[in-house]
Amino acid sequence: MPEAIRVSVVDDHPVFRLGMVGLLGSLPGIEVVSQAASAAEAFERIDGAVDVVLMDLHLGDDSGIETTRDLVRKLPGLAVLVITMDEDDESVVAAMRAGARGYLLKSSSPEQVERGIRAVADGEAILGPQVAARAMATLTSGRTAVRMPFPELSDREREVLDLLARGYDNSTIARRMVLSPKTVRNHVSNVLTKMAVPDRATAMIRAREAGLGAD
Repeated sequence: MPEAIRVSVVDDHPVFRLGMVGLLGSLPGIEVVSQAASAAEAFERIDGAVDVVLMDLHLGDDSGIETTRDLVRKLPGLAVLVITMDEDDESVVAAMRAGARGYLLKSSSPEQVERGIRAVADGEAILGPQVAARAMATLTSGRTAVRMPFPELSDREREVLDLLARGYDNSTIARRMVLSPKTVRNHVSNVLTKMAVPDRATAMIRAREAGLGAD
């Protein structure tokens, strides 16, 4: 008999977390070995004995994106399956770049959750039906490639600069990118340094001249 898939559930909403633990506990071949309500609890309770982590993107003051990135760095063989209310493109891209292998919405059926867990445990990447439909629409929209502005910036820093160019403050950028405000402040500081500009206003002007910040 094959070994059970060992799962940890990370979500700060106890009703959802306990409900998910109950669901997974009823499925053959899946064993819930831990649960966490915060990034600190996740780092404490998730180790090499865990195969799959079900990760929410909002963990109180913590970011599920950053928690995913740090866990995958610590445990390269870990499979993270995001399950969240957020279906915007920015969240999907950020999660996959952080190392998640799958992305489901909390409206997913029990069958979709089970399929997602088994898929990422087997090394596959999986997107929920709604998320996959948005991704395909983007890929088939006929957008053409353009020269990448500010090549000195990382992809994440360029995303921050794009939102900054739209006039968003750090709190809004943090919500849209599913990052902590502290992380956004650090990214903004790095952007200003790499662009050799004195302030946000100058960075905004240069970014808009380069085509960033447009809808």
